[in-house]
Amino acid sequence: MARYTGPVWKKSRRLSFSTLETGEELVKRNYAPGQHGPNQRRKKLSEYGLQLREKQRVRFMYGLNERQFHNIFVSVAKRDGVTGEMFLVALESRLDNLIYRMGLATTRAAARQLVNHGHILVDGKKVDIPSYTVKVGQEIDVKDRSKNLKVINEALEARTSIVDFVEFDADTKKGKFIRLPERSELNQEIEEALIVEFYSR
Repeated sequence: MARYTGPVWKKSRRLSFSTLETGEELVKRNYAPGQHGPNQRRKKLSEYGLQLREKQRVRFMYGLNERQFHNIFVSVAKRDGVTGEMFLVALESRLDNLIYRMGLATTRAAARQLVNHGHILVDGKKVDIPSYTVKVGQEIDVKDRSKNLKVINEALEARTSIVDFVEFDADTKKGKFIRLPERSELNQEIEEALIVEFYSR
């Protein structure tokens, strides 16, 4: 299955969940898309339906296709610990996500494009794979000739806050993944236990 590239707001409304984590998609029209959306009563979901919806919410939020998403879950499920929390931490440790968290891009899709186009360095070496897993302590830097890119500067100007598990210097455009995130620092609307149940069927 290919990565979804359609209207993000429409997908958020279908899932009743802000995949951009801003809540903007649901402010004006907090109902399903389509001509019958405002008057359509949402059906009560089965247990499977709830699990599937939660999986889709997180998958679209991080912008992954089904195979990538499932492969990350499988690799995490083999480790000792709380599978759901470790799964979210693994998603947060992706290079494209950390670029987004540092404020170098306004969306994860934009962050993925920065990485794909070779604008990002990890510990001084170019990495153009968005799914690259960044290890704690590694430094993330923007290539010298890319530091004046309009899209990066506009994203930094629009940035309102930064998460505590990364450091970032807006002047040098250099950051660092200082520690793994805690569950309390991640999206509280996500019920990761439902995703674990979905893949454990």
